[in-house]
Amino acid sequence: MSHASELIATDIDAYLAEHERKDLLRLLTCGSVDDGKSTLIGRLLHDSAMIYEDHLAGLEADSTTMGSAGDRVDLALLMDGLKAEREQGITIDVAYRYFSTARRKFIVADTPGHEQYTRNMVTGASTCQLAVVLVDARHGVLDQTRRHTLIAHLLGIRHLVVAVNKMDLVDWSRDRFEEVVADHRAFADGLGAVDAHYLPISALLGDNVVDAGDNLGWYDGPPLMEYLETVDVADDADLERLRFPVQLVVRPDLDFRGFAGTVASGVLRPGDDVVALPSGVSSTVARLVTFDGDLDEAGPGDAVTVTLADEIDVSRGDLLVGTGDHPTRVHDLEATVVWMAAEPVEPGRRLLLRLATGEVDASLAAIRHRIDVNTGDEVPADALALNDVAACTLVAERPLLFDPYAEDPVTGSFVLVDRMSNATVAAGMITGAASTWDVEPDEGLVRHRSEITPEERAARLGQRPCTVLLTGLTAAGKSTIAAALERRLFDRGRTTMRLDGENVRLGISRDLGFSATDRSENLRRVAEVALLANRQGLIAIAALVAPEADVRARARELIGDHRFVEVFVDTPIEECRRRDPNGQYEAADRGEIPDFPGVTADYERPTDADLVLDGATRGVDGCVDAILGLLADRGVIGG
Repeated sequence: MSHASELIATDIDAYLAEHERKDLLRLLTCGSVDDGKSTLIGRLLHDSAMIYEDHLAGLEADSTTMGSAGDRVDLALLMDGLKAEREQGITIDVAYRYFSTARRKFIVADTPGHEQYTRNMVTGASTCQLAVVLVDARHGVLDQTRRHTLIAHLLGIRHLVVAVNKMDLVDWSRDRFEEVVADHRAFADGLGAVDAHYLPISALLGDNVVDAGDNLGWYDGPPLMEYLETVDVADDADLERLRFPVQLVVRPDLDFRGFAGTVASGVLRPGDDVVALPSGVSSTVARLVTFDGDLDEAGPGDAVTVTLADEIDVSRGDLLVGTGDHPTRVHDLEATVVWMAAEPVEPGRRLLLRLATGEVDASLAAIRHRIDVNTGDEVPADALALNDVAACTLVAERPLLFDPYAEDPVTGSFVLVDRMSNATVAAGMITGAASTWDVEPDEGLVRHRSEITPEERAARLGQRPCTVLLTGLTAAGKSTIAAALERRLFDRGRTTMRLDGENVRLGISRDLGFSATDRSENLRRVAEVALLANRQGLIAIAALVAPEADVRARARELIGDHRFVEVFVDTPIEECRRRDPNGQYEAADRGEIPDFPGVTADYERPTDADLVLDGATRGVDGCVDAILGLLADRGVIGG
């Protein structure tokens, strides 16, 4: 229901324009059973004059037969519309109400308080920006209070209002209010960054809901409605990083081809350069078309049809992004999963995974741990039951495009669907790409030790094993130096294994792309092979971009600091561009190559490399001489 402005009678067009300019706040009420969630929403609507007279008359009549508020109007009946809800006096399903005030528009979701309806609460919370957690002042913080606080936190809801209700039943006690606040704050602080605002209310009598009332004079904060009208949620929207999932290709005639969808984040304008993923082909936005005419720009939440200047291949499920910051693209992902089906699930189950960028066959690869939603503790689990929340690993049959849920809820959320019944069985929030660095091998596997000692191998081969990692930008000269180093060592009678980045990608890493996650996995595989080579007494030479410092550090840790040599080929990017034989830098400049270190992705320069080589002024032979000198100093080879 809309705010009754005087403009309705005098200038309806001005009223509609004013109404359109108001920002929208999506919120939910949650908490334990009988904490007063439905009553609170009813009080907000009633005291704001947001209930039609005939609806209020019906509510008064229903209150005499089904109400639980004595001789007062039972405002909870406004939200509890199902017959079973009214009979039991509880909320079972999520109920939504729309209303507006002079300052803001609202969509409010009333969610169930029973533990068995946790999945309904998750559904209601999934699109909300703010959560109002009700606490009965008599009972204080209960398990379900903690459960809903934790779920709101997991769902990325950044604003939390803890409304200590039924203050009239504790004689409006300030001490009791502060006890409840301290108890809840102790739990919330353990979750991390939770922006919680606490206030005392009486939803039944109306104190501190819309108006301050007469019984809470010791509280100097704003009433709930004023807080909801003024809380700043503008910063929650990401206006920098463009994400536009294509929901439909619009082709009404031969002269028009557009791509319909809703802007998830960022801003689109005609003339902007965009890249279509997963193809990686770039183009320019020509028009932003809506039913009411073309727009000059579209931001988060705007539904538009985008036309492009070029006829490129874009399909439903593709993603239009800016030329700089691209999403992650991997097969394996880590996610927080809420299991919503009565039938338990174990690892290995095949499901359909649906997200903003399409649908794909996937499997539940592992349950890392279940989250105790009452305490936040991590609990080992072999299976998930109804309403369980767990950290899981999922593996998709094709690479998925996504952002972590904390960065973009639209591109970072998904549902899991049963392949036979087509029923939704789970909802998930992606935390990131699955890392295989920390995966523990099966407990039944045993490492077989060689009977040949390292000393015997060193004596036979005339060398000590080590891994030389040459890192630097594309076209810095890493592969050229690695090949020359291999030749010089061979000519000296040394035994080596060279692991060139391109050769590896033609073999053991042919399934990987070039995202940060894929590059991390590529280096992990190379490091594992190099470690095997070192255990056979060989000198391994690896030439990779390896742009992330922490991933290079993981490789050093895996192989062992005593036999790991990091060589930074520090060739300026201008020289790399000049040398570039395949035009990769120019393609990256045009947005055709996502995640290209030095252009569309970062390259983290080593700060503690064992050796730094100036690849622009130092010749290949000079670089090899420097590496051989270092290896001799470390006793890897003779001088």
